[in-house]
Amino acid sequence: MLENPSHLRFWKALALVIAFLFRLTFGFFANMEHEDQRQIYLIGLKYYCTGLWPYFGADVLPHIQIPGALQGLVVGLPLRIWPAAESPFVLVNLLSFSALCLFGWYCSKRLPTFPKWILWGWLFTAPWVLNCSTNVYNVSYVLFGSIVFFIAFLETVPALAINAIPAWLANLMMGFAFFWDAQFHMSYITLAPFLVVSAIFQMKQTGPADWFRRLALFLLGAATTAAFMVPTFLRYGMDGLGGTGGLIRFNPTNIGSFFVILAQLFSLASAEIPRFVGRNTAQRMAFLRSQIWLAPFFIAALLLGLLQPIVMLVSGLRRVHPQKDWRAIKVLAFSTFLLVYLSFVFAVKNPASHTYYLMLPVFMLFAFYVFSPWSSNRWFRIVAGVLLICNLMFHLGLAFDNHKERSLFADRDSILKAIEAKDYRLMGERRPEAWY
Repeated sequence: MLENPSHLRFWKALALVIAFLFRLTFGFFANMEHEDQRQIYLIGLKYYCTGLWPYFGADVLPHIQIPGALQGLVVGLPLRIWPAAESPFVLVNLLSFSALCLFGWYCSKRLPTFPKWILWGWLFTAPWVLNCSTNVYNVSYVLFGSIVFFIAFLETVPALAINAIPAWLANLMMGFAFFWDAQFHMSYITLAPFLVVSAIFQMKQTGPADWFRRLALFLLGAATTAAFMVPTFLRYGMDGLGGTGGLIRFNPTNIGSFFVILAQLFSLASAEIPRFVGRNTAQRMAFLRSQIWLAPFFIAALLLGLLQPIVMLVSGLRRVHPQKDWRAIKVLAFSTFLLVYLSFVFAVKNPASHTYYLMLPVFMLFAFYVFSPWSSNRWFRIVAGVLLICNLMFHLGLAFDNHKERSLFADRDSILKAIEAKDYRLMGERRPEAWY
């Protein structure tokens, strides 16, 4: 019965619905205790309550705020459609889930023999994916743009392309995604070198007329999202940068972060669970004592999560690989690492995994390539199944632990009062130095 195509489509659709509902529910119970997350929610709540156009998005540093209205709109517009505290979570999950489905489809086309239940299962539940992309936080929206961007970028570089999408669509997608991410996180600047590389390769592939047509499509895609930045600059002029120009300066203290950044980038695609439990060992031990039944699942996922980036690094030296484009994927991953490393030499802030979250698609794809030669082996499927189950159980326990004190429900009553009174200050105050 399951071999019937209509039945297969039904079960696949049901699996996707279940996956979406699980991720949405987890988002409701995800950790919201950090002040940055509250401030992101407040930007959208302020727009909903006051109707004032959200000229600026996330706060970067005191007196520095990202220009553009998208951050306020993606939080505030859902509240206008459904005035409930949960509505912004629905939209962010729709965005991230649709992007992950697109990425799952694309990875499956690149690696047709890789078990789909492992590939899709990990895409939906990997710790960095699940904890960030289901939550109302500025980096949560970056994943949507970065997946769209990198699929398009890969399809414009001959050594990386698999002809999954046409060139005109790829350029449209890159333009859209670049200015989408520009309104959520300053790390979007690191996408600019990819645009240059893409433009060079397309120049070599096509004649001047075709290249300019592709450029026009890129600009058309860019216009759809850059339009939300225009009101900011019309009102504030060059001050519309929100002070972000001051974030780029030589920072020699980050030169020694070479191996830290390498490990953090590889961990984006791995089961890095400790950081989502607490900020230090004491908090993590307290979590385990309160959820002692989780200990076996936590330890198993932790050990496998530590092993994943080590295997990725060692396997990066592998020359022989069943995939013909392995060398190109490997060059992409390590070049991306060097780009991120160099960018932090000229960044005010110190390296932190969430600051290069937009590179997750590159390293997730690299991880799938690393493990694909073993994917037909029974032992690999068993280990992958154990990791998926342990990771899932850990996150169920984490959601339960977050429920009362750290999730949306800790602020839900104040949010509902703010929605009813149309006064965002009932939830909290925006930072006094904020532009919006």
